[in-house]
This record gives sequence, structure tokens and C-alpha cells, in this order.
Amino acid sequence: MEVGNETAKDRIPRIDAYGFERPEGFDYASYEEFFSRYLMVLTSRAMKWSKLLKNTTAVEKSMKVKRYIRKGIPNEHRSLVWMIVSGAQSQLDLNPGHYSRVLKEGEKNVKLVEAVLTDLNRTFPDNVQFRKNAVPSLQSNLYNILVAYGHHNKSVGYCQGMNFITGYLILVTKDEEKSFWLLDALIGHILPDYYSPAMTGLKTDQEVLGDLVKMKIPAVAELIERHDMMWTLLVSRWFICLYIDILPVETVLRIWDSLFYEGSKIIFRVALTLIKQHQAFILEARNFPDICDKFKEITRGKFVTDCHFLMQKIFVEPGSLSRTTINKLREKHRAALLTQE
Repeated sequence: MEVGNETAKDRIPRIDAYGFERPEGFDYASYEEFFSRYLMVLTSRAMKWSKLLKNTTAVEKSMKVKRYIRKGIPNEHRSLVWMIVSGAQSQLDLNPGHYSRVLKEGEKNVKLVEAVLTDLNRTFPDNVQFRKNAVPSLQSNLYNILVAYGHHNKSVGYCQGMNFITGYLILVTKDEEKSFWLLDALIGHILPDYYSPAMTGLKTDQEVLGDLVKMKIPAVAELIERHDMMWTLLVSRWFICLYIDILPVETVLRIWDSLFYEGSKIIFRVALTLIKQHQAFILEARNFPDICDKFKEITRGKFVTDCHFLMQKIFVEPGSLSRTTINKLREKHRAALLTQE
């Protein structure tokens, strides 16, 4: 879309609202077309949320709140709503001074500090706020939270992937202590055992996705089996980074809105929607590298950029997906994994 000689590329900043540089080959025209529509949605949602939060900071679990969250939390309310619905706010209130204490203790652990420091410069090199020379640099907040959490949850310590998740939490909350307790809600409660040294939960959930694809998109499951592929090759980064660096930032944040409220089944809903939506495209694959390329390709383009449309789809496209079904499949695969060990 051009106005005079001005193009969408001229009008849209090269660095987005979260500090990320737009990649080479970014489709400015499609993004502008999407965002002009989405802006109206955001304005309408912001008014509704402001009204909802006017008289109380408590976001009680209800069908109305669930519906509001599925339609997206405006950025100005995101930190507050995530903190309440995830239980992180309760933990912060119940444990005054805990964050400062575990940070102080964690800094005495040389191995933990070294592990965290190793990953600092690798965290979002395409984000101007996370660069060492940024003023202020979010690297120092990231370091503090990861060291504190490594001491707080010794069974996990520090594991790669946690740096990216913590980085997003900082961008949303702009607060170390809140980010720490949201990280605890994710790792300690919402995601079952993703970041333990054996990563049992992560391996389990990848196998669970395989079973769900078999049930809901059998032609794709048959293709994967025919080429003797493991789901871990295709989706491990989707799961461990909770779609960070896989999908656009605003899309990831919309997914997390529902993840904090509805739990880990949201991760499966997104994966199943991406696969089902692009089933015909995936089935064109003829060999192993082809399948890998197709799975990378389905996380790009207009469908994933339009976060509002994608989020509507994830609650329709996969059909019914009960917590009971997921838990049964998890039990089956967890038992199989423990037997292998």
C-alpha cells in the first residue's frame, strides 16, 4: 500500500514496540494491512478491560473473564492480569522479601552464575533493549531473575530456554520480582517438568502431541510415521520456548494470555491448529528434510501474524481437547519414558 511515494516500509518503524528489529524480508505491506484492522480490536478490548478492572483488581475465574482473555489482554493490563490469574500475585504477597533473599544466595553459587552469564548475550540479539551497551540494559534484570530462580528452584537450577521466557516476562511486566513469580508459575505449576534436567515433561508432551495428531489429523501422523521421524525434531523449540522466536511477538503474547489462565493445553491447541490449518501443504512433503522445511514454513506468514484470527482458530480448529484426555496421554508416555531410563 503506497501513499504518494511512501510505502508501508517507510511508515512502520524498523524496531517494534517491544524493541525487536524487524527481520530481513519482513512483509511490511501485509503487516500494515493486518495492524490497521487489529488496532480497532485493541481499542475496543482496552475499553472493555478498563471497565472490568475499574472497581477491583481481582480477576475472578469466570466465563466472562475467560472470554475476555481469549480475545486478548491489552498490553497496559497484561502484567496485572497475568499476575492474578496465574497465582503469581498471591505468591508474591505471601512471600515478602523472598526474591531479594534468593538472589543474594544464588549469587554465591558459582556454577549457576556461570551458566546464566553464558546465555546472556545469546538472549534476543535482535532486541535493542537486551544489548550489553543498551542504557539501561535488560541483561542485568535477566541475570538477576535467572540467578534468583536457580536458587529458589534447585531441582531445575538454570536450563536453556528459561532465558527467552524470562526476557518476555520482563518486557511485559517491566519488574524483576513480578517476572520472577510469573516464571515460577510457569515452571513450577503450568508446565509439568519441562525444565528439569531430564526434561521428562517436555519429552512427554511431544509424544502427547504425536498422539493428538494421530487422533485429529491422521494423514499428517501417517506421513511422520512413514518417514520414521520423531516429534522432538519438529516441535521441541515450539514447546521449550513457548513459541518465542517461532511466532511473532504479539502472537506469542496472545497465546500466553490464555496459557496463564487455562494452562498447558493451550500449547497443544496452537500446535494442532498450525498443523491442521496447513495439512495439505505438509502432505506435499516427499522426504525427511522436506517435512522439516514444511514445519518451519507453517510458523511464518499472514496466518500467524494475524494473532486475533489465529487465537479464534485455536479454540475451534482442534475440536474438543479435554484436560482428562491430555492427562491420560501424559501418564501413558511418562511411564514409557521412565521405563526406557
